[in-house]
Amino acid sequence: MIRVVLADDEQLTRQAVASLLSLEPDLEVVADVDDGSKALLAIAEHRPDVVVLDVEMPALDGLKVLEMIDTKAIMLTRHARPGVLRQALSLGAKGFLAKTAPAALLADVIRRVHAGMRYVDPEFAAEALAENPCPLTDRELEVLRMVDDSRTAPDIARALNLSAGTVRNYVSSAMTKLGAKTRAQAARMARDNGWI
Repeated sequence: MIRVVLADDEQLTRQAVASLLSLEPDLEVVADVDDGSKALLAIAEHRPDVVVLDVEMPALDGLKVLEMIDTKAIMLTRHARPGVLRQALSLGAKGFLAKTAPAALLADVIRRVHAGMRYVDPEFAAEALAENPCPLTDRELEVLRMVDDSRTAPDIARALNLSAGTVRNYVSSAMTKLGAKTRAQAARMARDNGWI
C-alpha cells in the first residue's frame, strides 16, 4: 500500500479526492487536512510515502510545507503560474498537477512519484517553457520584493538605504513595464512569474 497524506483547504475537493483515491486498491489516504500546519503534523504522525499538497492554503501554503519536509510531494493547483512551478520543482516537488485532472491521473501520478519518477502537467510545463523573460531591473525587483500592505515608500527606502522618491520611481517604472495599475499588483505579478 502507498500511504498518502492529502492537504487541501477546499473541503469538497479534499473529501472527493480522498474518496476517489480510497477506491484504488494500492492507495491509502492516512490523513486529509485543510491547511499547511496540519499537513506538517499529519506527515510527522503518519510518515506517508507521498504527500499531496494544494499550492494555496491558509496557515502555511503548499510551497512552505514543501520546504519543511523530505517526503515525496505532489503539488495540486487551480492556476499554475510558471514561477510557482519552477519554485515547487526547485524545492523538491516530484509532481505538479491541475486540480481539474481526473482522479485516475492523480492516482497514477502518486504511483509514479512513489516509484521515483516525476510528473508535470504538460500544459503547465509548456506555459513555463514559453514564459517571457523578466523585463525588470535588479533594483526594481529588490523594491517590489519589499512591497506589501504594511510598508510605505519611506519604509522601503529606509530598509534599502534609498530615498522615498527613488523608491517611488522604481515602483512606477516596474508598474509601467508590467502594465500594473497598483504597486501591489506589480509585486503580485512579479511573484506569480517567479521573479521575486
